[in-house]
Amino acid sequence: MFADLKVVELAGVLAGLAVGMFFAELGAKVLKVENPSNNGDITRSWRLETEKENLQSAYYSSVNYNKTILWADLKKAADFEMVLNHIASADVVISNFKPSSAKKLGLDAIALRKKFPKLIYAQISGYGIDDETPAFDVVLQAEAGFMYINGEADGVPLKMPIALIDVLAAHQLKEAILVALLQRSKTGLGATAHISLYNAALSSLANQATNYLMGGEIPLRMGSLHPNIAPYGETFYTNDGKAIVLAVGNDKQFSSLCKCLNMENINALDLFKSNSIRVQNRKKLGKILAKAFLKFDSKTLLKELKNNNVPCGDIRSMDEVLDNETAQKLILSETLKDGQITKRMATAVFDIF
Repeated sequence: MFADLKVVELAGVLAGLAVGMFFAELGAKVLKVENPSNNGDITRSWRLETEKENLQSAYYSSVNYNKTILWADLKKAADFEMVLNHIASADVVISNFKPSSAKKLGLDAIALRKKFPKLIYAQISGYGIDDETPAFDVVLQAEAGFMYINGEADGVPLKMPIALIDVLAAHQLKEAILVALLQRSKTGLGATAHISLYNAALSSLANQATNYLMGGEIPLRMGSLHPNIAPYGETFYTNDGKAIVLAVGNDKQFSSLCKCLNMENINALDLFKSNSIRVQNRKKLGKILAKAFLKFDSKTLLKELKNNNVPCGDIRSMDEVLDNETAQKLILSETLKDGQITKRMATAVFDIF
């Protein structure tokens, strides 16, 4: 799809690299610049305790697929010229340099687009296009409200177990680059595409932000529960120890749930007759449902629930997730020059017909 597209990455860690990998998956030539004087991208050293030192780290592998690595110290004239020559023929540059660092090197958007008018300069910042503040995902999750609302009601604030803000920012920047490419096809001119991690985080607050903006309701930690729907996010255990989560979004689905659990009398009670009332009485409902689930084994109950269009799912561990046939089709493998086989999940997973 992008066989004629050339991308130069002046970025590290995750967000920018996820953008580059997206285009690499779709056939673009992606050149990732790494500095040999500091052993390259820092994530090369971010290893699990079980990972061997002589192998490429899993973290680094997760967003560096089908790329060509350019080892270059940009403070050395010869290396700088090599990279600049690549940029001269590139369609997109992805950068997460601090503004002052990029300007000092002569690799900022203004300088490069002046030399190469067709270039699309895609920039990631922490808090704004001219802001110098270092940005870290967990800090953004805290400052943008994610940690405040994530966790159990009586527990401590928790971050998401992936670098969620980086992933969200990467998606935003992919979209911006695609729009810029479309614009260039019409005007012949490049553009500067920018996303801050902070704005990416804020834009993803969705209904939680709107609950406050329209109702003055400050979202609190509720575990997996939904502030507006019940039973939605509640987890119940079957008699074989499996956990099943519900996502019952309307009264019809709740009626079907009660039928599957052989407790249709519950559906008729005033305490649970509508979603809004169930939200008010979710603790009482939860205790009743917990006892009912224990009467079934997971395989039988899941089949019954799904056959009756009750939204639910078994809570799977990573091995269970990735052993799934659908997941297996999304695993991208790459063999390095030393023979190491690296694996990661695809990021371009849409279909176009």
